Amino acid sequence: MDLTQAVAKHVEWKTKLRAAIAKKEQLDEKTISADNCCDLGKWLHGAAKPSVGTLPAYKDTVLKHAAFHKEAGKVASAINAKKFTEAEAMLGNGTAYASASTAVGIAIANLKKEAGM
Repeated sequence: MDLTQAVAKHVEWKTKLRAAIAKKEQLDEKTISADNCCDLGKWLHGAAKPSVGTLPAYKDTVLKHAAFHKEAGKVASAINAKKFTEAEAMLGNGTAYASASTAVGIAIANLKKEAGM
């Protein structure tokens, strides 16, 4: 698993969500909310367990990753409800989404360091 790429993919969600707001698109809220559908989530819940599952940073990453997807799902829900102004505000600095995004990035970086990846 390329954890540097995983961070980049999760940072891209903000751009994807903003694009959906601009285009007034409907999103797959259920998949976005799930922490086991993206490549990182599949790895965390599968192949990572035997190799890094005992590390404290692994457990933290799983929790922070799930929290990130929960917040992204809330934004997707607002978009699907056509609450575009609210959805845009949810992506701003100091929001739950912003905090979750920062936290998952830090957690992934810590896992990468702790696992020697």
